[in-house]
Amino acid sequence: MAAVHSRAARAASGALAGSASSSAGRAAEAAERLGIAAAYDSAEELLADPAIDVIHVCTPNTTHADYARAALLAGKHVICEKPLATNAADAAELAGLAAERGLVAAVPFIYRFHPMAREARARIAAGDAGPLVSVHGAYLQDWLADPQADDWRVDPALGGPSRAFADIGSHLVDLLEFVAGERILRLNARTRTVYPNRAGRDAIATEDLVAVVVELAGGAIGTLLISQVAPGRKNALVVELSGARETVRFEQERPERLWLGRVDGSRLVDRDPARLSREAARLSLVPAGHPMGYQDAFNAFVADAYAAIGGARPEGLPDFADGLRSARVTEAVLASARSGDWAEVAA
Repeated sequence: MAAVHSRAARAASGALAGSASSSAGRAAEAAERLGIAAAYDSAEELLADPAIDVIHVCTPNTTHADYARAALLAGKHVICEKPLATNAADAAELAGLAAERGLVAAVPFIYRFHPMAREARARIAAGDAGPLVSVHGAYLQDWLADPQADDWRVDPALGGPSRAFADIGSHLVDLLEFVAGERILRLNARTRTVYPNRAGRDAIATEDLVAVVVELAGGAIGTLLISQVAPGRKNALVVELSGARETVRFEQERPERLWLGRVDGSRLVDRDPARLSREAARLSLVPAGHPMGYQDAFNAFVADAYAAIGGARPEGLPDFADGLRSARVTEAVLASARSGDWAEVAA
């Protein structure tokens, strides 16, 4: 993720001043590989440099809260990879600290920054679809489908108590709530660890897949499916919202168009800045017919975060309050899976 962040920072005219890692040697290697000006022997040394304005936290999940807190206390703006924290209490503390210090603190829920995701949001907000009736979403990957596949995220000591949901389900919920303009009030979740043993690891506790039934504030109900063990699915993030008159569907792997469904016929809407809503057009940096993708969305997120540091108020910038929201939804999912009952999501 540091490579993705570094490309986005450069695209936003940021100067990559320095890197820190788990050791001085790894920091130096990262600096050379990513073209960063200097390597620091420790995170503390990096945070003490008055020339640095913003810190990007791209470390294992369980370290996020400590690094983000230290950066805020040092007076730095922060872009922290999700999850912001592996529990809601830490996330709430960080959101409060960022607000108290008046610092920009952002979390890269970057799928908001696909132009056609913004177009879907604008159409729902304008009432084109009518009152929401149902929602459907999925985020399917296959990178852990092999029983011997392994990664640091599998270990709760590094990845936290939730894996599939905290890692990709968080993106799905954020995008769903962002497009819908409504929040999930309550949910009922089931989790499954398909492979309890991986590459020598025994008794793996983090989940491979999650199924969730949700109820939104406006009364719409829906289903969400999250899996890291779906063969053939690479990054299949989909949100579909059905109103009384129209269904709106966005697919992240086909981000250049929306599917709009009506009883009397369906149609595809291609990304064309001349014909999109204001925010969708703002994020469309190339002419129609020239595909935009994941790095473009990430670049737009970082550009908006840097603009906020400069005093702007870009619409839809996900901040630490959104990171807190994600932590609360994750805790509700885990609580429901443990109890087998519905769980309320804290407001």
